[in-house]
Amino acid sequence: MDAADHAALTAAPTDPFTASPTTPAPAPPTGPRPARQDAVPGEPRATPPAAAGEPRATSPAAPLAAAPSGPGAEPPAEPPAHPPADQEQAVRHALRELLAERAGPDENRAATATPEGYDTELWARMSGALGLAGLTLPEEYGGTGRGPAALAAACEETGRTLAPSPLLATAVLGAPLLAALGTPEQRADLLPRLADGSLTCTLAVPGALALALGLTGDNTAHPWSGDGRAGGIQATRTTDGGWRLYGEAAQVVDGHSAGLLIVAAHTGGFARSRTLLFLVRADAAEAPGLVRTRQPALDPTRTRATVQFRDTGAELLGEEPADVLGALATAGRAAAVMLAAEAVGAAREALDRTAAHAGSREPSGRPAAPAPTADHRLADLYVQVETARSLTHCAAREPGPGPESGPLALAHALDALRATAGESAQPHGGTGPTRDQEAYFHRAASDELLFGPARRLRARAAERTGPFGEVAA
Repeated sequence: MDAADHAALTAAPTDPFTASPTTPAPAPPTGPRPARQDAVPGEPRATPPAAAGEPRATSPAAPLAAAPSGPGAEPPAEPPAHPPADQEQAVRHALRELLAERAGPDENRAATATPEGYDTELWARMSGALGLAGLTLPEEYGGTGRGPAALAAACEETGRTLAPSPLLATAVLGAPLLAALGTPEQRADLLPRLADGSLTCTLAVPGALALALGLTGDNTAHPWSGDGRAGGIQATRTTDGGWRLYGEAAQVVDGHSAGLLIVAAHTGGFARSRTLLFLVRADAAEAPGLVRTRQPALDPTRTRATVQFRDTGAELLGEEPADVLGALATAGRAAAVMLAAEAVGAAREALDRTAAHAGSREPSGRPAAPAPTADHRLADLYVQVETARSLTHCAAREPGPGPESGPLALAHALDALRATAGESAQPHGGTGPTRDQEAYFHRAASDELLFGPARRLRARAAERTGPFGEVAA
């Protein structure tokens, strides 16, 4: 062994976080501390300049000393009284306690068996006491204006328990369109009722909902609302200035129980072909010709209905001209974030249940799988779920309406939910999956059929943002 090899073997180990050799700390010196050669008695000691890239050490009084002073200086900004993170945690904790009380597996099955498809008392407390229906609505219309991050935290908790409620249809799909396109009279009349939960609404579109929202394709490139004078839902103007709708919308979320329908319809024939949004008051006395039929669903907590319009009267949402397709795409990207939050919450709960079951199952006297194998699978799933959760939280905090990263976060969340739900639904030592474990698998398959699939979400996100993140279309 030469001198170079001996020096390499005896060198101090390297710290992976600092990439520098770690040496033992020197012993503290004993005896009186020697005085500095450059110190002048009676003068404050100068602080040595910080090296490049290192933070400069400051005393506790430094921020006050650095604050601007003088008659023209502005006072320093005060920190917010309620930081956004604290608001999200408050919403999360209050909602988790409420759902633990009224949204267990047995309570969910009882709620889906009702004509409404959800627990009306639970929804009254969610929208009244907690104000979930108005989290993103302006305060002037009865909302709280907390933004999408607080609503995403609430959706994560409802996804964790698979609680059936009109939160998705009302606060995520319907209310943003009404706030973006409605006239001042329509907003003043309808948004306060949506914010307090006394009115529920949903979005009814012909064809695929994911395409209409621009999640799986360009909603301006396909005649999904109808073509010419037939197909989809057709809107015609009456002699008195009103509108009449004729057609059918399938797979409408909460379409059988919503009190207000926001309907996408085609009008203008071939000459002025365009898509508009209309308001239909779902009360039978005010909407003759409206037929709503609740459909069997793979996931009973996500109720759907077929809505038929047979010369049904409607009111135009907003005024012409309006960028309806652009508003739908913006609402779709924002809805993707909330759907991703729901999927992340469901995936984390499914993973927790699977881990708890894997640690205690020995139905036939021996473990169903070797412990290391099960641990490795659960570790991989944990990384997948936390990655999806991080993407969702970043998308919820993205500035501006319609976050560009929403569809990509939804794709990762759907993949994570499908993987964890599939693992939880696998037979465990011959016992087979329980009904509660199958519920998460049903939610994963149902959401992917309605808003996916994940591969098309990724393809559309790549079309919009390009390889370097610039918005393409």
